[in-house]
Amino acid sequence: MKKRVVVTGVGCVTPLGLDVETTWNNLLAGKSGIGPLTRRDASKFPVKVAAEVKDFEIGNYIDFKEGRRMDRFTQFAVASSMMAMKDANFEINEDNAARVGVWIGSGNGGMESYEEQFRNFEAKGYKRVSPFFVPMLIPDMASGQVSIFLGAKGINSCTVTACASGANSIGDAFKVIERGDADIMITGGSEAPITDMALAGFSSMKALSFNEDPTTASRPFDKNRDGFVMGEGCGILILEELEHAMTRGARIYAEIIGYGATGDAHHMTTPAPDGEGGARAMQLALEDGELHPEEVDYINAHGTSTPYNDKYETAAIKTVFGAHAHKLAVSSTKSMTGHLLGAAGAIEAIFSVKAIMDGIMPPTMNYQTADEDCDLDYVANKARKADIRVVLSNSLGFGGHNVTLAFRKL
Repeated sequence: MKKRVVVTGVGCVTPLGLDVETTWNNLLAGKSGIGPLTRRDASKFPVKVAAEVKDFEIGNYIDFKEGRRMDRFTQFAVASSMMAMKDANFEINEDNAARVGVWIGSGNGGMESYEEQFRNFEAKGYKRVSPFFVPMLIPDMASGQVSIFLGAKGINSCTVTACASGANSIGDAFKVIERGDADIMITGGSEAPITDMALAGFSSMKALSFNEDPTTASRPFDKNRDGFVMGEGCGILILEELEHAMTRGARIYAEIIGYGATGDAHHMTTPAPDGEGGARAMQLALEDGELHPEEVDYINAHGTSTPYNDKYETAAIKTVFGAHAHKLAVSSTKSMTGHLLGAAGAIEAIFSVKAIMDGIMPPTMNYQTADEDCDLDYVANKARKADIRVVLSNSLGFGGHNVTLAFRKL
């Protein structure tokens, strides 16, 4: 018999704030975490804006010396996981450690550390490469370090599926509990991709917005969208088996009930025509959650502000929901957070459960000019109160990865 799984804690570090409360309040207020690019020399790139995490200090969470042995993406994950566990009011001890797992994804891993250490090698030879270089680099080290610092001894894994990494990790962690292999999973995604080579690569492929105005650079579903804005950060959710949560009197944000994952088998970076793969992911999530399309109230879209994604994701929603597509609400919070790549699906899952709990849909900001290919209700420019019972959260990644998570009010 499948176990039921709920969300009992959340934690995050985002361009909108260093915790969930600040991030969520800024999101609902329509504030933007996008600003001038400062973490790198903007004169080297056609990109002049980014969604950077401001004023983050790992020493506020763990010993500073230990923190220096981690890449920035791992630091984000450790801090967010500590916040999420505190929010869940749960402590790991010898009796429960083996039933607590960690599954945190990252699309790029420690790119900042890689570039820094390669420069050391080129200038001074191998002896000047940090002995911590490899564990700083590898994407699974966010999960590894979270397990170490929190004492979680259950399954420990990392899903790497580009921009779908965080969502895939949450879905995979959900299934671990559903089949009875853990009582609690610490799960999500973390990314720190604002590096020279990441900016260079995404600029060369013309995936990023070259708009120099931070207030309009990310404009999902708008006719004048021209690319995504690079972001960084982390989102962590505590998933817990329902009876386990109820027995200890845990606060429950929402129930996770569906997970759909598909492959496009089409192109390295371009979505399949009409969002065919994304449509199948949504359909699988509905089937997994035993949901009728008409039960869905809100979709937190992948909504990257790129020409193809927004057009094809809209088409996919129409394919799955038919006439109901024009009755449900859709929004892209990337209009304010930028695109956190492997962490995007994780923070958007947090936004999804917060929407259910607080009864409010975050807006799509910067929506000014309608596009005939994007004609749904995008909750334009202002948050909207509503009784939200079911939310889908979409994440799509390079390589043709499509993921949909389904959450329901308990």
